[in-house]
Amino acid sequence: MRADTFAVHAGREDLVALGVHVPPIDLSSTYPITDLDAGGAAYETLAMGGRGEDAATLVYQRLWNPNVDRLERALARLEGTEEAVAFASGMAALTATLISCVAAGTPHIVAVRPLYGGSDHVLATGLLGTEVTWATPTTIGDAITDRTGLVLVETPANPTLDLVDIAAVVAQAGRVPVMVDNTFATPILQQPRRQGATLVLHSATKFIGGHGDLLGGLVAASPEWAVRLRQVRALTGALLYPLAAYDLHRGLQTLPVRVRAQQDNAIALAGWLAEHPAVEKVHYPGMPGADPAGLLGRQLAGPGAVLAVAMRGGFDAAADLVQRTRLVTHAVSLGGVDSLIQHPASLTHRPVAAEAKPHPNVLRISVGLEDVRDIIADFDQAFAAVAERELVGAGRL
Repeated sequence: MRADTFAVHAGREDLVALGVHVPPIDLSSTYPITDLDAGGAAYETLAMGGRGEDAATLVYQRLWNPNVDRLERALARLEGTEEAVAFASGMAALTATLISCVAAGTPHIVAVRPLYGGSDHVLATGLLGTEVTWATPTTIGDAITDRTGLVLVETPANPTLDLVDIAAVVAQAGRVPVMVDNTFATPILQQPRRQGATLVLHSATKFIGGHGDLLGGLVAASPEWAVRLRQVRALTGALLYPLAAYDLHRGLQTLPVRVRAQQDNAIALAGWLAEHPAVEKVHYPGMPGADPAGLLGRQLAGPGAVLAVAMRGGFDAAADLVQRTRLVTHAVSLGGVDSLIQHPASLTHRPVAAEAKPHPNVLRISVGLEDVRDIIADFDQAFAAVAERELVGAGRL
């Protein structure tokens, strides 16, 4: 079966046997224990990263939840991995991975910028006991030591949509597992496991949820890594809330059609923005020259629904434009059905070191499902308002 079919049916294979059409919701915070020995064994199994089907009772929601399990199985099918582990947020998912590396005695992380600002920040601070070496896509191999536990890349990258050849990264990494943040592409456009990646990270808050109304994170992984991640999750209390898991699982059913429709809008908007005199450059994988390695069609099925624009007027023009849109909401996050715009250097990437911070003239746009003619019309009026203000300020109007 193909991705669209998995999106609709994965994690729901047992519904007919249960006699229901949609997954039941289990919000239990605790579960009855009818036998003390069996209950104790179940607690130990789950606290050490085991699976719910191997335990006589689920004991406590922090250890296991059926709705979370359904979401995990569905995402794993879409990503082509054996398992997946869900967390309360994307940052909780990354945190669990980093803690697992530290616990294994391999705290050194090799990371390629740009990354999401939160990911960059947690690595740069060393808050979790990790050490980071920042590398380029071609210097990863030189940065690896015997203490390296992970190579982290994001492609397309946040916020400038830079593309990274995952297979080339895996080849350089050798024995070291590679984690790919696949939030922008989603498993509809890219499956990093096919390129050799060990771990696939998602901020499920974004495209997987798709409606801007919940938080969640996922790591698609091998069974060995899933055990390690579940143990960290159980001990740190980072389990995804069951109702959020239900909603994210439901969101997967429409993920393919949403991503492709939003991508169509993004392609049209990128083309229009590229011709606008106020725009210096459009950062988008589908633009000429944006994919020198030929990854579109080989690694990435499409350019996606997020783009960035560099304004000719520098920070002032960017800061002005972001306040002038009416239909497009000025807000962080991305991947929802409504279009959003934000200034990365001031917001999502504010904690990033100066040498890696996005240029102050860059704005990130997450393109939604509105009629693209209305999205373009909104930007048209916003550009006009910025131009008028500049003329007024210069005393020419």
